Amino acid sequence: MNLDTLLPLEYLRAGEWADVAEVTGEPTWVSRLAELGLRTGSRLRLLQPGWPCLLLIGGSRLSLRGEQGTQILVRPVAG
Repeated sequence: MNLDTLLPLEYLRAGEWADVAEVTGEPTWVSRLAELGLRTGSRLRLLQPGWPCLLLIGGSRLSLRGEQGTQILVRPVAG
């Protein structure tokens, strides 16, 4: 996988690390995710793929359901 490529969150595999490049969608939803630590520049690890997916962000776990992940673009990083 090219580490310079931006991917939708759902393209990551379990255990992969990525930096959040862009979070788009309804402003209140984007703000809420930022409060939970999911914002541009944050690093996350995909713990469980699929929907809902489970992420590790800054020592906390976050579960996302439905189409939320399609609004999050990430840049994979070497773990």
